[in-house]
Amino acid sequence: MDDVAVAIADPVRREILLMLRGTRLTAGEIAGRFTISRPAVSRHLRVLRECGLVHDASEGRRRFYTLDPSPLAELARWLTALAAPGAAAPPAARPPSRKASPPS
Repeated sequence: MDDVAVAIADPVRREILLMLRGTRLTAGEIAGRFTISRPAVSRHLRVLRECGLVHDASEGRRRFYTLDPSPLAELARWLTALAAPGAAAPPAARPPSRKASPPS
């Protein structure tokens, strides 16, 4: 859930998700709709791909991206529980993992 929340926290990534609703686009088509560089768009796509919100498939020399909204379900349930008055409290988010300190 945390990686999905981080992914959708960025307005460019949210816009990419909206673009992919009901269609598939190449990275070039996505990048063409922004004023930021293509490498920056590629980094945003990588974040979305790593958390499972988009999938990519190669067809010839082109790579198409599609939306997969299923990773949003856990976050949506948590937000719904948080916003529902009188409902049970949502489960606490996992604390960020920390590397153990080497013994002194």
